[in-house]
Amino acid sequence: MARRTTSSSTGTSPSPRNRTPQPLPRRRRTFGDFVKALGAFVALLVLLVGVPGALAVSVGWPLPHGAPRMDWLQREISVSTFINALTVIVWFAWAQFTASVLVEVKAALSGVGMPGRVPGAGPSQLLARQLVAALLLVGAAAASFTPGLSQLGQSLEGNQHGSVAAAQQTPGLFAQQQEQAASSAAALAEQAADAADAAAHADGAGATEHGATKYYRIQPPEGRHHDSLWEVAQRHLGDGRRYKEIYQLNKDRTQPDGSKLSEASLIRPGWILEMPGDAHGGELVEMPDAAPEVSQQVQQQIHDYAKTGDQQRDGAAGRQNEQGDRDTAHIHVPRQRPAGEQEAGGRERHEPAAAEAAQASQGSEDSGFTFGLPEALVGAPLLAAGLLGALGRRRRQALWQSALGAVGGRRGMEPPVPTGSAADAQDALLVGADPEGVRLLDLSLRGLATALAAESRPLPTVYAAWLGGTGDLHLQLAQPAGKPPTPWQLGQDQTFWMLARADAEQYEEVDTAAPYPGLVSLGTMDDSRLLLNLEAVPGIVSLSGSADDRAGVFASVAAELATNGWSDRMTITLVGFGEDLTPLAPNRLRHLDDVEALVETMEAETRQRRGALGAAGHDSVLTGRTGPAQHTRWAPHLVLLATEPSAEDAVTLAELAADAGRLGIGYLVGTESGDLPGAAWEMEITGEGKLLAPLLGLELDAQLLPVAQQRAVVDLFVEADPERDPDGPTTTPPFLVDISEQGRPAVYARLVGSYEIIGLEAPDGERSPLLHEALALLLLHREGVHPRVLSAALWPRGVTEDVRDALVERLRGWLGADPDGTPRLGTDEAGRLTLAKSVVSDLDVLRSLYHEATQGKGVDSRVVRGRLLTDALVLVRGPLLADRPQGRYGWLTHEIIDAQLPLLVADIGLALSAFHLEKDRAEKAIEALNASMNSAPRDERLWNELLRATHATGDTDRLKRLAADLVTRSGARGLPPRTEALLDELLPAWRTDGAAVG
Repeated sequence: MARRTTSSSTGTSPSPRNRTPQPLPRRRRTFGDFVKALGAFVALLVLLVGVPGALAVSVGWPLPHGAPRMDWLQREISVSTFINALTVIVWFAWAQFTASVLVEVKAALSGVGMPGRVPGAGPSQLLARQLVAALLLVGAAAASFTPGLSQLGQSLEGNQHGSVAAAQQTPGLFAQQQEQAASSAAALAEQAADAADAAAHADGAGATEHGATKYYRIQPPEGRHHDSLWEVAQRHLGDGRRYKEIYQLNKDRTQPDGSKLSEASLIRPGWILEMPGDAHGGELVEMPDAAPEVSQQVQQQIHDYAKTGDQQRDGAAGRQNEQGDRDTAHIHVPRQRPAGEQEAGGRERHEPAAAEAAQASQGSEDSGFTFGLPEALVGAPLLAAGLLGALGRRRRQALWQSALGAVGGRRGMEPPVPTGSAADAQDALLVGADPEGVRLLDLSLRGLATALAAESRPLPTVYAAWLGGTGDLHLQLAQPAGKPPTPWQLGQDQTFWMLARADAEQYEEVDTAAPYPGLVSLGTMDDSRLLLNLEAVPGIVSLSGSADDRAGVFASVAAELATNGWSDRMTITLVGFGEDLTPLAPNRLRHLDDVEALVETMEAETRQRRGALGAAGHDSVLTGRTGPAQHTRWAPHLVLLATEPSAEDAVTLAELAADAGRLGIGYLVGTESGDLPGAAWEMEITGEGKLLAPLLGLELDAQLLPVAQQRAVVDLFVEADPERDPDGPTTTPPFLVDISEQGRPAVYARLVGSYEIIGLEAPDGERSPLLHEALALLLLHREGVHPRVLSAALWPRGVTEDVRDALVERLRGWLGADPDGTPRLGTDEAGRLTLAKSVVSDLDVLRSLYHEATQGKGVDSRVVRGRLLTDALVLVRGPLLADRPQGRYGWLTHEIIDAQLPLLVADIGLALSAFHLEKDRAEKAIEALNASMNSAPRDERLWNELLRATHATGDTDRLKRLAADLVTRSGARGLPPRTEALLDELLPAWRTDGAAVG
């Protein structure tokens, strides 16, 4: 067939460097291949014909000729009976093998989809697959000598030589066939090549005559190579950008298989495309003159298809003029609802918020509240949510380690407050993060895996996920997988499964492994966000562009994979970049120095995974990841190689990646030239931030993490690292209150327990909840709150600039001014909103009392220390904002106050207990500890101190009851080791006397 060649562009505006995925050089068939094919033919003949013939001749009918009687069971088992029983087993085995052969032959000849599974025929079907593949491997070479076989290749739908155009109006080249069918499809594709070339030569100049009506038939894949409209246009029209002409000629026309080329529908083998009149080259059929050159079946299909285009051709020019440049890519995002479903309700719920968010983001550029927040982080909601969640976990870990490792009750409670670029990065994360979107994505994917497992159905291979502007989730499958389980629905075609946001919100957490942990955000297209499943790509994904632009993509991918919320465990190997990114997730990210170390590592892991899959009897990691075993070896391994490998290393990586999709390994490799052996999908990042992949039909606004933002984000994690500073977080609160009588505040807010405000008149009833929430956010951040952070916290779905500004002014008016005229709500030099010192919360007082008792006046005065600690404990009335309304205060999920407050209360209780025990007042100590346990019930330090105080009373029965209560509180996890050791010391018989169990 005619091959498209990629020429270098010399113009000033070269087209994107996307090309056909290049398979590894194919080995020419040798005499040994023919011997193998002959052996396979003989083996199939013997197994399919010889075995039943031999059984019929030598044994005959093995079953009884009549209905068995009861006395038949009492007879002795003779040699004849034993032979007949074995014969029945052999007949069953033969039938199973024959069914396997038929299934494999059907899949090989169709070239579409994976072979079906014959129940219980694992080894038998594997043998059948190998024999059929060996036989068909040489069958292609014999096609030119066997006219019947050549005609078979034409008559079977989808078997003409060429490449399947993978997607039309869908975001991705997502119709790739599985590895099992690759060799047979390639053989049949080659077999049809001679016939196609002959037809092209016979057609002669007539096929290239301008103005003639020509047709192109989509053909099965050649190995891993898949065609696309871009390639068809490049090959037959001389310019890939003319794909839109082909699309307009064929849009919404019924194909031979009954489906249509519509928005976001896949192109499949056997489909017919009407071509512009100036199309040229082989494989084209001109009607009606060249029709006799193809099979009767194909000729009839083309005639039927031609009839569907008469009306469309009449209006094609007008439609093209109306659209103009509106169709910037031949692939569009999935429709937000399946066909036939009412869309108005969902759009009324979701679209206004999205529009307001976009307007607010745009408006803030020109407002006084912009202050240079990194838009790369603001515009990456899933990445920002992952980073923010990981940062919060890191800070909590630092708090816990500080609490458990401190001496003498002096424990740091406050993480360092970021400044400069790190503060801007943190604000950008707070503004951009969408934790609810991450939660729903995670619940949806795990819920799907659970539902499929309940139906004993395997996980389908997913190449991409799309998060639409309405909040719906679309999964794009590698191939049709039937009807999805409820509440999932079919999308616009059989390769899309869709879940509405309202249905996703009804999912509950389930204990199952993450089914698609390799999904990672690449960018947005038409208000929909694309997540590509790097783990499932059948080969290497290459990324070309300038080094700086590529670095932004690689860093974004690495950061999101390392911190995302929809994965359980994975390994991300960074080569050629990212050594400074490892603090984001030391357990996930690892850095290798060079490609040589990478090749050595991946060769060993590839061998290990292949062996593990074979031993477990799984076809791919998907069948082992979410099944009953949920094998730990099926965790994904994603390789990010930023520097272009040498030619030799590139071939080695291509060989390793050939089977990577089945093994759960993904490769994203950077390249300067754009030519990378074995690249299944090719992308290019431009200087304008566009991620292009014409063969995939993608033109995205890329998600990037530029170098400056990388450093700022890493600084946040480094500062929060508990191993970095032996002393842990600082011991000084960020805001100290004057606790003397002269320090009485003008406005006092109670946050620990029920929310109350003293010193202000109640605001307008309708606006009161919003004003209270805004004030609570400011009280928890005495360092200041960026206005965009405030608006993102109060309106996570988006808000316009005027509404935000009106709230700030209303809040300023409600708080009023101090006697000297200074507004109690001000703005600092960086533009952040701050509260005056006259506005105080009980949390501020609590921190100040404990600080003064342990590091101030209480250090030198026992009486003062006891009074301050007692006053502090009295302030604890319950959890933070105990009565907050449902659906509000969602921003608290980003905070670490939920870890700080219990630790602070526990520290106060421990200090007060030690104060009383110094004077042998055990009952007072127990009272203080019990009060603290109301707010920190799981703090092991309180448990241990309570055991010591109870032991000090000398009441053994009371100590036994306490031990039993602690065992009950510990649940299935059991008592902590330190508590067990303490009980062994204070109550040696606690394990055997049954007291702890009661």
